[in-house]
Amino acid sequence: MHNWQQGGFGLYVHWPFCEAKCPYCDFNSHVVSHIDQRRWAEALAHDIRRYAAETPDRVLSAIFFGGGTPSLMAPETVAHVLNAARDCWTFANDIEISLEANPRSVEAGRFERYAMAGVNRVSLGVQSLRSEDLRRLGRLHDVEEAKAAFKIARDVFQRVSFDLIYARQGQSLQAWEDELGEALDMAIDHLSLYQLTVEPGTAFWDRAQRGGLRGLPDEDLGADMYELTQKVCSAAGYAGYEVSNYARPGSESRHNLIYWRYGDWVGVGPGAHGRYSLDNGERIETVGHKMPGAWMAASEAGLGEVSREGVSREDQASEYLIMGLRLTEGIDLERLHQMSGVHASEAPLTDLIDMGLMWKDASRVGATAEGRMVLNSVIEKLAP
Repeated sequence: MHNWQQGGFGLYVHWPFCEAKCPYCDFNSHVVSHIDQRRWAEALAHDIRRYAAETPDRVLSAIFFGGGTPSLMAPETVAHVLNAARDCWTFANDIEISLEANPRSVEAGRFERYAMAGVNRVSLGVQSLRSEDLRRLGRLHDVEEAKAAFKIARDVFQRVSFDLIYARQGQSLQAWEDELGEALDMAIDHLSLYQLTVEPGTAFWDRAQRGGLRGLPDEDLGADMYELTQKVCSAAGYAGYEVSNYARPGSESRHNLIYWRYGDWVGVGPGAHGRYSLDNGERIETVGHKMPGAWMAASEAGLGEVSREGVSREDQASEYLIMGLRLTEGIDLERLHQMSGVHASEAPLTDLIDMGLMWKDASRVGATAEGRMVLNSVIEKLAP
């Protein structure tokens, strides 16, 4: 059975433009004064058609517009991309088509036109329900604007998720519990709750190196916040199905599940990554040119990717382990064996089970709640 049949088949569309660059963000995003929407629409559609020629006869289960700020896309651009995908692949009856949105760029009319184009799920980058912290995070919207955007999204789409960042500067455990309660009162079916990390190459990283990023929670408080998040969300009916994602039953992000279940996905747009299997069984990784201008020139000349490489069986097994253990459902042992060609050593797994960090049943293995808190260490012990 092919990876896409086991883990799903998806399309990721990267829109690289933003109104402003957030100081914590290490994604491929750029601020520009003018965007030729028609040219971008055709370039994205062109690359979709090229990749579709390599992945025929597939059922597309999810499409995700990420960025950047995809809600800066003209609805006509979104429609053009979706029409190209529809022409190339068979859409699943329950296909999930998600679009990330910045609260500042939310308009009822624009959202209604996205829905008419086919978008049926929106993910809002709220990030905080505290105005002072929004300013610290470099967000251009305020709390009221975020709540108004959420109401518009809720009125237009049946499925709406939003993101929050916790373990922020000066944030106490009680403050996070209060804010999380407010978020759950707002939520419909899904929340993404990320612990703030300071990544190299970001403005926050430079500030931290100069000693200017004070008041971040220490490791112990960060762990307490994570445990609290699990407990509070679970009590509200939002299962923590992945390290940072919580949903009511059946409302998990289908597109992100493709990544974590190690399915196949095509990636188009600047810096987009793809992982998909060819008919001969070879699995390849594609990476798009990172800079928008370079990607556009390459796409119009043929294909926007800067590299493509085969993924070895050993690397496939390692990636499946790393991604799959983020999920509470864990990974399939027989599939892991088929990828690697060897059976994993039982000794480190037994040790981790004895420590309460892993579980195992007849066919699957996974990390416990405690294990997901130290997942990097767990994976390091399991990796061959």
